[in-house]
Amino acid sequence: MDTLNGNRDFELADPFSDGAAALRREIAVEDALIESTFTRNRTNFVTISYGVPGRGGLIKIEVVTLIVDRNTRIRDQFGNRIGFRDLREGMVINARFSANMTRSNPPQAQAFSIVIVRENKSSMIEEGRVIDVSVEGNFGYILTGVPNNPSRQMRYVVSNRTKLRDRRGNPISLRAIRPGQMVRIERESFQTMSIPPQTSALSVQIISG
Repeated sequence: MDTLNGNRDFELADPFSDGAAALRREIAVEDALIESTFTRNRTNFVTISYGVPGRGGLIKIEVVTLIVDRNTRIRDQFGNRIGFRDLREGMVINARFSANMTRSNPPQAQAFSIVIVRENKSSMIEEGRVIDVSVEGNFGYILTGVPNNPSRQMRYVVSNRTKLRDRRGNPISLRAIRPGQMVRIERESFQTMSIPPQTSALSVQIISG
């Protein structure tokens, strides 16, 4: 399937139409930034901005407000189904939406799918094997890497804002994460100069073990 990054459209079969042969005109964008989310008259909206290549190598910023309903497929960065309330300002997403837009400013279009790429523009996603887990009230940490080799380890601080999920994407507590498990972690881009280095975990999901 062709993917376009910008304000262009194409036709393809609807993968969610249960085998229907109907075609629809779509726009697909990658690495768009969520500017805001809001609800009005029981309808959910997500305003996004994204870059489109322009003349002279310049990048033109387009803004569109997506209409999100029960037919919109929303997934997090680990592939789990999530809801509108899980979308937040500052997230980086890939989106597919209708090429038919209103004449408002910004224009509005029906959203077909939204996939979170990262919690924010500067975050990173890593995988590692859990060496140790510590729980201290509402906080704790996860240590991953090679046992007995601090230079090849990473210490992730877990707070009450960190999303923790099992292999199926269900929410869990930090106590459910155990040494020996493989985890996928989205973290802040910064890290301390200590050995092992330390950073903050935004999301953690068990992927095996």
